[in-house]
Amino acid sequence: MPRLIGWFCITLGLLCALALLNPQQLPVVLYKLSLVSLGAVLGYWIDRSLFPYARPHCFLFPREPNSCGPEHINTAISLLMIRRAVVIFAVILGLTLGL
Repeated sequence: MPRLIGWFCITLGLLCALALLNPQQLPVVLYKLSLVSLGAVLGYWIDRSLFPYARPHCFLFPREPNSCGPEHINTAISLLMIRRAVVIFAVILGLTLGL
């Protein structure tokens, strides 16, 4: 069974209810959904282009032996993932707020 299938069913149910109760709002919902999706893709590619040598997966298998212990590598991976999430969040927020 795919992940988040319950949330998917709830979303479909809410969209059907919206279509029955207030169908003129469906284009607005689709427009907002497209902005969020576009923001996620743009944020990911902005992060990749701004930090080409600091991608999170590059620290999982370092090419040369590192003098740092594994706890430092885990911290670096965590910070890189948080950085990427913040960049994507900022782009999504900027697009959806219209700034």
